[in-house]
Amino acid sequence: MDNNTQPYLSLHLGHDKGAHGARTVVAGEVLWDCFPDSRRLGGAPLNFAFFLQRLQHRPLLVSAVGTDAPGTDARAAIAALGLDATFVRSTDRYQTGRATVRLGPGDETSFTIDRPAAYDAIDLSAADTRHLAEWNPAWFYYGTLYPSSVRGREVLHALLGALPEAFRFYDVNLRPGFEAPELVLELLQAADVVKLNGRELSLVAQWSDLPSSLEDFCRDGSRRFQWRAAAVTLGARGCAMLVDDHYVEAPGLVVDMVDPVGAGDAFAAAFMHGIVSNWPVADIARFANRAGALVASTRGAIPDLPPQPASPVTP
Repeated sequence: MDNNTQPYLSLHLGHDKGAHGARTVVAGEVLWDCFPDSRRLGGAPLNFAFFLQRLQHRPLLVSAVGTDAPGTDARAAIAALGLDATFVRSTDRYQTGRATVRLGPGDETSFTIDRPAAYDAIDLSAADTRHLAEWNPAWFYYGTLYPSSVRGREVLHALLGALPEAFRFYDVNLRPGFEAPELVLELLQAADVVKLNGRELSLVAQWSDLPSSLEDFCRDGSRRFQWRAAAVTLGARGCAMLVDDHYVEAPGLVVDMVDPVGAGDAFAAAFMHGIVSNWPVADIARFANRAGALVASTRGAIPDLPPQPASPVTP
C-alpha cells in the first residue's frame, strides 16, 4: 500500500500539465445525495463532469432538475462550480432527483433512489442533438441508471447516433433495482472505455459469460466488445486496468476514510484524463487511485460544495 497519500491531497487536481481540454458530453442524473444530517449535490454524471473540469477538460452536462426548491438550489450549485448548464433543463413533470445514502463499514455504501425524477424528463430536440454534434465532442460519457428508464434509453440512443465519432465512456455504476442485464450488455457493446467495481465485475461476468478473474475479464471483454480500455476499482485494494492491451494492477492508498460517495467518479475522470494524455497504464492507474482516495477522505462527492440542510428535500 502507498503511504504517500497526504502530500497529494494538498494538490489541486486541475494543475496537471497533461490535460488536453477534451470536449465531453456527459449525460445522466443530477440529484441530491441525502445523508442523515445533510444533503449534497451529486449524481455520477455531475460528479464526473466536475472532476473532468478540474482536470482542465470541457464537459457539457445533459440532465434536468425540477422546478422545485431543490432544483433551484441545484442550479445555483452547478453555477457555483462553473459547469456549463446549457443542457441542464428544468421540468415540472417530476421533482429533482434524490438518493438516500446509507454509509456502511469501510467502503460499503447503499443508495435508495427515488424514481421517476426530473432527470427522467430530459427532452432533447433535433436542434439540440444537432448542436451537440456540431460542438464535436471527443468523448461521450454515460452510466446505467439514467437509461434504465424508457425515455432515458431513447435519449441515450439519440446521443449515440448523433455522436458517432466520440469515444464512449461507460461507467457501469449499478444501483439495486436499476441493473437489467440486457441493458448493461447493450451499453457494454456500445462502449470504447469501461469502468466498473468488483461487485459489478462479478455480475457482468455472469451475464456475459466472461471470466471473473481481473485480467482475463479485462482482456476477454476488450476482445469481445472492442473496448480500448477497462478499469476495475477494488476499494482499498486499488484497481486493475487495461489500456491498449497493456495491463496493470495498482495497490490502493492508505487514507482516513470519511465516505466513499463520489470516489469512483473521481477515479473515472482521472482514468479518462490519463487516456487522453497518452500516459503509460501504470501512471494512469496510480493517478486514478489517488483521485479516488482524495474524495474518499472527504464528506460528499464534491469537496468544493458545502453541505446543505437535509430538511428542504422532501419525497
